[in-house]
Amino acid sequence: MQYPKLFLTFARNSLIRDMTFRTNFLIEVISSISWMVMNLGFYLLVYSYTDSIGDPQNPEDGWTKYQFFVFIATTMFINSIVQAMFMPNAQEMSELVRTGGLDFALLKPIDTQFLLSLRRVNWSSLGNFVVAFGVLIYASQHLDHTGFTLVQYLLYPIYIVCGVLILYSIMFSLAATSIWLGRNQTLYDFWFYITNFSRYPLEIYSGNALGNALQTVFTYFVPVLIVINVPARMMAKPLTAEYAYLAGYAIIATVLSLVINRWVFQRALASYRSASS
Repeated sequence: MQYPKLFLTFARNSLIRDMTFRTNFLIEVISSISWMVMNLGFYLLVYSYTDSIGDPQNPEDGWTKYQFFVFIATTMFINSIVQAMFMPNAQEMSELVRTGGLDFALLKPIDTQFLLSLRRVNWSSLGNFVVAFGVLIYASQHLDHTGFTLVQYLLYPIYIVCGVLILYSIMFSLAATSIWLGRNQTLYDFWFYITNFSRYPLEIYSGNALGNALQTVFTYFVPVLIVINVPARMMAKPLTAEYAYLAGYAIIATVLSLVINRWVFQRALASYRSASS
């Protein structure tokens, strides 16, 4: 039980640190929320020209305005958690290796990956979580829930957690390569490039050879497409057999991502020789 207590201590200390500079904290919250509001405005503009977006060959499989707002809310939920809990820590990984700060983490009597992953929490990023909740409630009230099941609603938060864990695994695996490379900013930027694919519905990649290839790669090899698509569909559309299969695969992909991430981190840590060696 020491790990939940440790995390609460990390979160409390981070909040105290953020509240030391309250004006900066408020500016970060306002900036983050403003960016999300502008994104919503962009898609409102898109839907003033079309009724749905998705597979042009099968318009009925597309995402209508309020269905896509559920998709956006899900994106906000997952990204706000990742940015609040994991991104500040992953960004500091190469600096810890360069300065030898990783030595002190290795001396602590707890799991090193746990410490390096959660020792800082960026509370300002959680402002988007509140906005996402409002968008989800608003969009859900305008959906036809015929054909939905209670199981879908219960699975939604579970798949939110799965999406967070998949993104964390990719991010922290790339951050761990700084032990081998010393500085890995280019690889870390790669995380932002590939996660851009997760921000769009799976259906837009259908209909041509390039789209189908991208869909296959980013669903089964680097599973970023299921991060948002699976939980968003749980709340936005009735669950079909095709997507029930994808939902099952999402659980497998989450477990595999965590296992591979752990293996990469342990292999990288075995190569660490401290800053003085």
